[in-house]
Amino acid sequence: MARFTRIEVVLKMKETGLIPVFYHKDIDVCKNVVKACYDGGVRVFEFTNRGDFATLVFAALNQWAIDECPEMILGVGSVIDEATTAMYIALGANFIVSPLVDEGMARVCNKRKISWSPGCGSVTEIGKAHELGAEVVKIFPGSQVGGPGFVKAVKGPMPWSSIMPTGGVSPDEENLKQWFGAGVTCVGMGSQLFSKEVIERGDYSYITSKCNSALEIIKRIK
Repeated sequence: MARFTRIEVVLKMKETGLIPVFYHKDIDVCKNVVKACYDGGVRVFEFTNRGDFATLVFAALNQWAIDECPEMILGVGSVIDEATTAMYIALGANFIVSPLVDEGMARVCNKRKISWSPGCGSVTEIGKAHELGAEVVKIFPGSQVGGPGFVKAVKGPMPWSSIMPTGGVSPDEENLKQWFGAGVTCVGMGSQLFSKEVIERGDYSYITSKCNSALEIIKRIK
C-alpha cells in the first residue's frame, strides 16, 4: 500500500520541482543512488520499470527506503499496461508514470487513489489525461515533442495544466530556466544526473552535489 496520498505526491512534485529517473539491476546500486539523491534534498524519485525482475528490485528498494529514506516518495515509471500498474501498486508504489495514455491504468490508479502521470504529446492527449483523472501529465520525450515552446503553447489555452517533461532536461541553469519559464510544474531527469560513468565509478557524492545544485537553481528560478 502507498505510504503517501496522491495529493501529497503532487504537492511534493510541485514543491521540489525535480524527479530523478533511474533503474539498475543491482539493488545495492539503486540504494546508493536513492540515498545520494535523498542526501541532496530530493524527496520524489521515479524507479524505471526496465529489465528482467525489475519488480523484485523495486520491492526490495521500497522496503529499504521506508527505514533509510523515510521522507522519500518512491514511484515507478515506464509502466505501459494495467496489469503492471496493479503489480507495482501492490508493492507500495506511491505514484505511476507512463509514456502513454491508457484508460485501464487510469482506472486502477484511481481506484487506489494513486497519482498517475501519463505521457502526452498533444493538447488532445493532455485533455484526455485530465478527463481520466491525471493531475500532473508527462510530456515525453520532452525535447522531441516540442520542448519548452510546446509547454508554453499548451499553457495558453489550458493554463490549469500541470506538466512534467522527461527527456531533454539537464541540471544546468539555462536549461532549467527555459522549462520553468515555460510553466512546467516539475521536471524528470535521468542520465544528466547520473551518467553511466558516474555509476561505474560509484561516485555517489557527485550525484548528491548535482541534485543539491539543481534543486537550488529550481528554487531560485521558480
